[in-house]
Amino acid sequence: MNKFDLKNKVAIVTGGAQGFGLDIAKRFLKSGAKVIIWDNDEVEIKKFTKNIKNKNLSKQIVDVSDPENVDDTVKKITKTQKIDILINNAGVTGSTAELWKYDYEEWKRIIDINLNGTFNCCKAIVPHMIKNNYGRIVNIASVSGKDGNAKASAYSSSKAGVIALTKSLGKELANKNIAVNAVTPAGAKTRILNQMSKEHVKRMLSKVPRARFLKLNELSSMVCWLSSDENSFSTAAVFDISGGRSTY
Repeated sequence: MNKFDLKNKVAIVTGGAQGFGLDIAKRFLKSGAKVIIWDNDEVEIKKFTKNIKNKNLSKQIVDVSDPENVDDTVKKITKTQKIDILINNAGVTGSTAELWKYDYEEWKRIIDINLNGTFNCCKAIVPHMIKNNYGRIVNIASVSGKDGNAKASAYSSSKAGVIALTKSLGKELANKNIAVNAVTPAGAKTRILNQMSKEHVKRMLSKVPRARFLKLNELSSMVCWLSSDENSFSTAAVFDISGGRSTY
């Protein structure tokens, strides 16, 4: 496993108590970063911080879909420390159904967390990064945001929005030492798969040429590089990690 130097860096990982976020947080800690976990699942966040004892780890209960909650939390953090890295990982898949049968409130919930949540966090934190002339932002999108998944129009639309947001924000910040990139993973064996039907999961896996699920450490490695000083040029870009499913 390659090691990236994240010493003296402060990273916020949203949805960091489980799945992708948990593995990214662990990788950051091993790389020397100070990690602040944001999650709104109190049970999972307590379990995570109980099992991992590290002086560089802290937790905060944050609902990324609530802009006031995000703003207030950022203001408290930046009173005493900087924010160098933001990983927008918090997300939900929601239920699976044809678009014309999709529940409006369910649609709104998915967009609010996946897309609006990413917007809320970037809006609150980017001014701080601009002031410090440094930042690395990685948005966890999905291959479904590029290809679209049948019976997952809300999730696919939210992740397509995250990709477009990444491209726009990356270009807006291109004249500063702030990199904004997205990754588009294929499915991995995380708790988020439990929100989908077995038929939907089977269909997802059948599209992957490597014929297996993504491993958490494979995604974390890519995110760690994108969050490091070694990524000094790539911005407003989308990095595919779909096992060959998507080739653009």
